[in-house]
Amino acid sequence: MSLENKKNKLFYKLFKYTALAPLLLLLPIANNPNSLKASVEFQWDGNQNFKKLKWFQTEEKKNFRNKIYLFLRSSDRQTGLLKISLKVPDRFTPQIKKEKISLCEVRVGGFSSKTKCLKSIPTEIEIDKDNNKVDIFPVSPIPSNKKNIAIRLKVSNPKRGGLYQFHGFGQSSGKVPVSYYLGSWTLITDSQ
Repeated sequence: MSLENKKNKLFYKLFKYTALAPLLLLLPIANNPNSLKASVEFQWDGNQNFKKLKWFQTEEKKNFRNKIYLFLRSSDRQTGLLKISLKVPDRFTPQIKKEKISLCEVRVGGFSSKTKCLKSIPTEIEIDKDNNKVDIFPVSPIPSNKKNIAIRLKVSNPKRGGLYQFHGFGQSSGKVPVSYYLGSWTLITDSQ
């Protein structure tokens, strides 16, 4: 066997093992369905007026304690806000308490950083349990600047898993305060 043939044979063996190595490493992950979680949001009746807003939760298992961040990025706010109304889902069973709700300037986390509140915004909070509604009144109007804000809820996840949709409404700051739809957050709770 010539030297050229030995080199080619060695090259093909190395190529075969290096090409198969990533597939073999991913095989244990692919067999565990809980390790690969993708968030896909689906609507039956697509509505142009529906606006999907970003959110983050620390735990998605049912009956677990959870911190939920409902983001209002600068691009989501058209004007300054005097009031934020949050429509809580009917089947969202945890008891929401005033002391467990806060409004803050937030750093939205990503690959290299965690989501966390940078500065708390002083607020007055009213809860209407009959209509499943939370009204948040900042002490001073929230400007429509480049800073991101979040509504932080410290709650226990519901006993039933599923999708829970929160709707946000804002009242603009200006000479004539006008209420408008900010958007909706669709949270996912595991059923396992």
